[in-house]
Amino acid sequence: MATSPWQEVAIDAIVRRTPRVASVFLRLQLPASLAGQHLDLRLSAPDGYQAQRSYSIASAPGAARVELLIERLDDGEVSPWFHDAAEAGDTLEARGPIGGHFVWQPADGGPLLLVGGGSGVVPLLAMLRLRHTAGRGVPTLLLYSARRHEELIAADELGAMASADPSLRLVFITTREPARRPGDLDRRLDDTLLRQALADWGHAPAAAFVCGATPFVEAVASGLRAAGIDAATIRTERYGS
Repeated sequence: MATSPWQEVAIDAIVRRTPRVASVFLRLQLPASLAGQHLDLRLSAPDGYQAQRSYSIASAPGAARVELLIERLDDGEVSPWFHDAAEAGDTLEARGPIGGHFVWQPADGGPLLLVGGGSGVVPLLAMLRLRHTAGRGVPTLLLYSARRHEELIAADELGAMASADPSLRLVFITTREPARRPGDLDRRLDDTLLRQALADWGHAPAAAFVCGATPFVEAVASGLRAAGIDAATIRTERYGS
């Protein structure tokens, strides 16, 4: 597949979502994109040095603005710029959308299992936003794990989606704070918890998408296989070493 060309894009707005995550809205018209794809971003310094990173797209395909949710990494080359220096009107380079494996479309149907850890929820959020407008009724379970409630990205939006659609089941998992809602959990997402969550849901997923840090993704994928989920239905995307 040919790589799309770099293009200069402008930042439309930056909105704080959690203490370490910000929404970055770009003035960018994407070609036909799929929920779950990502963009490459490139920053250039005055001396010619360039730094490039990939970020999952949080907005649904066809949204008026492209939204990225960028987590601040203190030792990163790119993310601190978005948090500490970038402003609306600043420009950078982007290319994409990129990726064809970790994607979902309403025509794919379900049941659909989504498992996110931390900022790994971002491509899953794009899928859920698309589902909310074009795929309601597809049985879907989102298991979303973070350390604390304040670190759950788009928690209010996800809660509103679940309240408006009984076929969407939402479970927040916090590992360092007690659960706040009935049905939420406050322990690590281990094999036992996965089996319990799947049994409570009552569906066998036709597709499972797992995204997060590498240890999280490996543990969840292994737990899903141990729970009897066909490995061919499990798609993973990870960040970090």
